[in-house]
Amino acid sequence: MPHQRPKTLARPFETIEPPRNAEVMIRVVSVTFLVLLLGALSESPVWLLGLLVFLPGTASALCTVRQTKFVSAWTTLVVTVTVLVRHGDGRSWLDRILMMLLTLALGAASVYACHRRIRREHEMLRLRSTAAAMQRHILRPLPLLTDDVLVDGVYEPVQEDRLVGGDIYDVVVSPWGTRVLIGDVQGKGLPAVGAAFAVIGAFREAAHREPTLTALVDALDASVVRHNSYAAQTGDDERFVTALVINVDAHDEVQVINCGHIPPQLLHNTTVITPALGSGVPLGLAELAAEPATVDWFTFPAGATLLLTTDGLTETRDADGTFYPVTERLTERVSLTPSDLPHALFDDARAFAGEGGQHDDVAILSVRRSPFR
Repeated sequence: MPHQRPKTLARPFETIEPPRNAEVMIRVVSVTFLVLLLGALSESPVWLLGLLVFLPGTASALCTVRQTKFVSAWTTLVVTVTVLVRHGDGRSWLDRILMMLLTLALGAASVYACHRRIRREHEMLRLRSTAAAMQRHILRPLPLLTDDVLVDGVYEPVQEDRLVGGDIYDVVVSPWGTRVLIGDVQGKGLPAVGAAFAVIGAFREAAHREPTLTALVDALDASVVRHNSYAAQTGDDERFVTALVINVDAHDEVQVINCGHIPPQLLHNTTVITPALGSGVPLGLAELAAEPATVDWFTFPAGATLLLTTDGLTETRDADGTFYPVTERLTERVSLTPSDLPHALFDDARAFAGEGGQHDDVAILSVRRSPFR
């Protein structure tokens, strides 16, 4: 089994940060004074009605339940006092009573809406935390150390608009060397993660059983086919998985099967080389291929590093639609240590995308050949 070094804690999930009580009080009083002043100058109840809608509604979206109750009670008090004091404006008592009842109803509705919002936030927080914890237990924490390689990297599966991602990786020490998997499931969300976990489970079992990479890939393909058959019974969409399977042993050459995935890049000394590999069909689509998966070989000298990534890096774009120049940025950072390189590329890609750009779930792994081999 590969040895694991301690992993840093994942970033926490947070709900909306409410303002402080003093800030709420100052803002509410300021808005009330402004509304009453404008209402007195214009001699119109329109400004007062604006106070009814603006304050409790805003508090229900941004504040705690206690703060929303305060804002609703304050608004009701202000409206009631104003309506009772302005007895000489010619409005009937029925209109006054209706306005007070409207204020009370709006305040109650705002408090209820705040309750609902906070409950949903807490449910989402628990769900996100559970999903992240599940992935942390399924995917081995990085870095991973074996007799053949040191595997390090960065994995960011969780984004604001989705719970979990479909990027996968694993490292298994087998009787035939260290086997490394990186893959990307078609689609997002929990259905994609189901297919991802099926592949990981099959990889961990078959990597110890199958002596050849072709047999290992056949087992992975069969796991996706089985998963798709179960998904079809429940009405879910079928998935395919792009994957790269690598075997590193004591020899200078490594074995690789590319199942429709992004090819690795070899870093040695100050050079960056993309090995010439064939590209087979993704896992789950082997029946559609004209030929079975074949093994490619290339030299992986001692002290060299392989960079493996999912399309979350190559498909990163800035606000103008320009794709992130992976090879160029990698060449600029070739002198970084294998542990620092994936994090540097990840941070640079996020900075490249900026606020208006596009980025996705991403896994970036560095596979460092042991210098003692």
